[in-house]
Amino acid sequence: MARRLTSASLALAAAAAALVAPAGLGAGAAQAAAPGAKDVTAVMFEWKFDSIASACTSTLGPAGYGYVQVSPPMEHIQGGQWWTSYQPVSYKIAGRLGDRSSFANMVNTCHAAGVKVVADAVVNHMSAGSGTGTGGSSYTKYDYPGLYSVNDMNDCQAQINNYGDRGNVQNCELVGLADLDTGEDYVRGKIAGYLNDLLSLGVDGFRIDAAKHMPAADLASIKSRLSNPGVYWKQEAIYGAGEAVSPSEYLGTGDVQEFRYARGLKQTFLNENLANLKNYGEGWGFMESGKSAVFVDNHDTERGGDTLNYKSGASYTLANVFMLAYPYGSPDVHSGYEFSSNDAGPPGGGQVNACYSDGWKCQHAWREISSMVAFRNTARGEAVSNWWDNGGDQIAFGRGAKAYVAINHEGSALTRTFQTSLPAGAYCDVQTGNAVTVNSSGQFTATLGADTALALHVNARTCAGGTTPPAPGTGTSGASFGVNATTVLGQNIYVTGDQSALGNWSPAGALKLDPAAYPVWKLDVNLPAGTTFAYKYLRKDAAGNVTWESGANRTATVPASGKVQLTGDVWRG
Repeated sequence: MARRLTSASLALAAAAAALVAPAGLGAGAAQAAAPGAKDVTAVMFEWKFDSIASACTSTLGPAGYGYVQVSPPMEHIQGGQWWTSYQPVSYKIAGRLGDRSSFANMVNTCHAAGVKVVADAVVNHMSAGSGTGTGGSSYTKYDYPGLYSVNDMNDCQAQINNYGDRGNVQNCELVGLADLDTGEDYVRGKIAGYLNDLLSLGVDGFRIDAAKHMPAADLASIKSRLSNPGVYWKQEAIYGAGEAVSPSEYLGTGDVQEFRYARGLKQTFLNENLANLKNYGEGWGFMESGKSAVFVDNHDTERGGDTLNYKSGASYTLANVFMLAYPYGSPDVHSGYEFSSNDAGPPGGGQVNACYSDGWKCQHAWREISSMVAFRNTARGEAVSNWWDNGGDQIAFGRGAKAYVAINHEGSALTRTFQTSLPAGAYCDVQTGNAVTVNSSGQFTATLGADTALALHVNARTCAGGTTPPAPGTGTSGASFGVNATTVLGQNIYVTGDQSALGNWSPAGALKLDPAAYPVWKLDVNLPAGTTFAYKYLRKDAAGNVTWESGANRTATVPASGKVQLTGDVWRG
């Protein structure tokens, strides 16, 4: 993503002829921050509506997500690239991700699972070319029959070229996309009509794409025309030092996405010390917490490189853990797919048959991330307490008497007695499923492996049948596998060995490891205390072809209590 531009800039750079579209995030409305007791949004980038409906039932609702954000539902230009979704040609619900019926079914299904729906709304512009849209509508760049004509887009028909000039930024064309004159009453009415149509189908909020390229007063007028003018409303307005348009201008309409938050996490997790995060947020000069939407990455920034992304390994996973644990802003968890080309569209046109297959990353379901959603919901309203750090990349802090998290982003294990304000008793570490006991002084002792976290909260008191039960295969004794292994699209890493719990050396019975901390693949397996066993890693591709790692069999012994830590393994090619 280019420095202050949106999705559109990325596509333009790679496809000048087709030109592209913008994107980003934000949050809010007349209310500050995501309303309700659950403020975490899963951003299901380019997922089909039917797939989102399934995820709401199976994953998002049970994990405690308050919202799911869906990609733009309106009719758009044809093409396989992701950014075609950001070039509208009409306001019919007829994009590649599903029709009106599937959209309405998704909203109803998610509501039944306790998850509200935010629609990505592209209302700054139309397309960059001519043709037939995904719903059959014919169009040219400045003529969208029955909707807009050139008179609705003729206040500036040149590309934006000066971010120091307010008029240029807000009236001219973002990378060649036909810019709507949102100062016109007619245009405002048409946009409001589209958003009201989505509200009639049960949508609970909007992400306003490219908000920075529309005057704040125009957006306020549009919002005032909605059937629910207090609807959840988050706006993409990217901060750029010295620019004519400031994100804070939009705080009167709703929440605004704080891009500096994500950029700061990348800088801190890759180049500085986590100890510096002690006053993260307003203490760093960011916008007020109650009106800021935050994220580790979004679909623009993961491609543009100005934030962490799934390719960043443990830094990415732990940054998400921190975001969900720390009380600043309303968090968005990005859930997308693998890409080597920045233009690549969604696998299978957005159909998600299973997580971790066909390139779908499903970050929203990674145990390290999904377990923190209930943590955040439990800790809501509690300030940071009992902060500890080692001056480097090991930190820990509580959220009053409700929750406590520790993060070890260093290359060696951390063993420590932690001081909390938690009530005494048994807890389940929701990161690993291991039992932890807090004594009458609020203390517990634990060991965190390199690049791992530990998280406790008062609604997860037991690892068996508690609110956040451990993942399959996790128990009090056994082995914690963790192998650094690179893969290509369609490949996964497995482990097998000389125990029935490990598949008895059968590739068909081998256990798949979790890629959440890629390139490290992890899995906990139950084994009796004292068991000495042999094991080896193997790689399988989508066709089922098996490649064993080289070298002799690996061996390990389960200790008398707890798990043998095999998290430093490296794939032997």
